[in-house]
Amino acid sequence: MEYKGAIFDMDGLLLDTERIYQQIWQEIAAERGVKLDSCFASAVSGTNGQYMCRVIERYYHVPDGTVIVNECMGRVRKRLSVHVPVKQGVHEILHFFHKKNIRIAVASSTASEQVESNLKMAGIRGYFEAVVSGAEVKRGKPEPDIFLLAADRIGCRPAECFVFEDSENGIRAGHAAGCTTVMVPDIVRASPNIRPYCTKICQSLLEAQKEIEEMMLYHFS
Repeated sequence: MEYKGAIFDMDGLLLDTERIYQQIWQEIAAERGVKLDSCFASAVSGTNGQYMCRVIERYYHVPDGTVIVNECMGRVRKRLSVHVPVKQGVHEILHFFHKKNIRIAVASSTASEQVESNLKMAGIRGYFEAVVSGAEVKRGKPEPDIFLLAADRIGCRPAECFVFEDSENGIRAGHAAGCTTVMVPDIVRASPNIRPYCTKICQSLLEAQKEIEEMMLYHFS
């Protein structure tokens, strides 16, 4: 298989923003007198739309999660309007794919306006041929829709694409799409249950780049 595309999640993978989301989820929970279960971070990471609302309703014990979701997103936008932290190895791996003429896309559950703003503030928007948000697909992660659309946007078949994700919901989505999945866990460690869905599990994007170089050499040899 010749690899032609690379699709990246954003929060917690390219940008060190997942911690900001989790801090704010905790802030809102404390304000409401709610103690979030230890499984919350894994359950909510990588989600959006109605799926995210259902997660919020379950953990915050509310009938409608929309208000809490909107409050969180508003606070995150305010925080990221000042500074957007970039994860280790981002520039290196993006530059590597760019040199190899691999088409690059972002597939994020975050709203497209926020994705565009974050990538521009981080100084990496120019690497990406396509940006796909969760609002553009009917079903969010862990369903495969967003990665199927991203692959189409960069003119590749899913089987020709790497998917880089930090969340288990994202890995399940990439695997269901038929892509080669590489997990780089952020605040939640990879559980034994997710390992069958991962081609590689790496501790950083720097490590992921080395693994990808070896895989590409093998496939091209």
